[in-house]
Amino acid sequence: MKLVTTFEAPAALGGEWLTGRGTDADIVISSRIRLARNLRGHRFGAQADAEERAAIEEEIRGGLSRSEFAAEMSYLALHGARPLDGELLVERHLISKELHRGEGPRGVCWSPDESVSVMVCEEDHVRLQVLRSGFELEAAWTAADSVDDALARRLDVAFSSRFGYLTCCPTNVGTGLRASVMLHLPALVYTKHIEKVFQAGAKMGLAVRGLYGEGTQPSSDFFQISNQTCLGRSEHDLVESLQRVVPQFIQYERKMRDGLLRGDRAALEDRSWRAWGILRAARTISTEEALEHLSALRLGAHLSILPGAVTMELVNELFLMCQPAHLQRLGGGPMEPRARDVARADLMRRRLGEL
Repeated sequence: MKLVTTFEAPAALGGEWLTGRGTDADIVISSRIRLARNLRGHRFGAQADAEERAAIEEEIRGGLSRSEFAAEMSYLALHGARPLDGELLVERHLISKELHRGEGPRGVCWSPDESVSVMVCEEDHVRLQVLRSGFELEAAWTAADSVDDALARRLDVAFSSRFGYLTCCPTNVGTGLRASVMLHLPALVYTKHIEKVFQAGAKMGLAVRGLYGEGTQPSSDFFQISNQTCLGRSEHDLVESLQRVVPQFIQYERKMRDGLLRGDRAALEDRSWRAWGILRAARTISTEEALEHLSALRLGAHLSILPGAVTMELVNELFLMCQPAHLQRLGGGPMEPRARDVARADLMRRRLGEL
C-alpha cells in the first residue's frame, strides 16, 4: 500500500463511477455499497480519546497494508493533510463530509480507479464503500463483499451473534450495509412529480437525500436513494430490495421524458439549448447555477437534442470539475468564492467552446 501525503486528483474525469457506463447510466449516475465496521475491544469513535483513536487508526492501516488488495491502494492520513485534499476527496465521493471535518487520527485508502475506498475513524472505525457507474448494485455488492472478507482476515471486527455487526449508530447495527443509487431525475422535477418519488421512498423505508448523502438536501435534479435500516435483514435482502424498487423510479422518469418529447418538445429543447448557450457564454457562474444547467445539458444529450459531441462522459466530467475544490486545484491554490465563479465560467466556456 502506497502512503501518500497529498491527493493528486487528475485534471480530468473522476473515477469509474463517473464514466457514464453501466446499466441505465442516463438516469442512474452511480450505485454504491457501504459497509460499517468496528474493531473489537475499542470504544466507538465518538467515545474514544485521541490516544485510542491513534491506536485504532494504526491498527486499521496495518490491516489494510497486509490485505490482498493492498498493492494497488493508496493511503492518506487526513489529520496531516491539507484541507483542500479533504475537500477534493469529498467531491469525488471517496470520503464523507464528516470524515473531512473530523479531528484527530483518521485516513482514507482508495483504489486507482476510485471504485473502492475505505474510510478510517469516521463515525465507525471502518467505512468501506464500492462505487459503480450506472445501475450496478449487484456488482458493487459482490466487490464490497470481497473487500470486506479480505479485511476481516486482517482485523478483529466487533460482531454479536444476536445483533450482527456492532456500529456507532443503531440504524446501522446488523449488516452495517447501506445500498444507494444516485439518480438524475430532471423530467420528474420539471413536471412537478418528484414529490411522489419522496413519498413512495418513505413508504418503502428508503431515504432520499442530496448529492453527498446524509445531511444534504436534494438539489439540481440529483438525488441519492438508500435503505434506512440494517437490522433484521440480510445483505442480499437489502440489496435485492433496492434492486426491485429503483427500476420503478427509472421507468417513471422515462415516462415523463417521453411525455415531454411528445407534448412539450419545444419547451424541452429550449431548456437544453438555453443551458448550452449560458454555459458557453457566461463570465461568472455559481456552483448551483452550473449544476442546474449541466442537468439540462445531460438531459438534452440523452434525448439527442444537443450536438452529438455533448456526451454523458463530458457532462459528468464538467459536473465534477466545476465543484469548488476541483476548481481550486486546477487554479493552483485557494480562491475566494467570487474568483471561483469566474474560473467556473471560464472552464465551461473552454470545454464547451471546443465542440
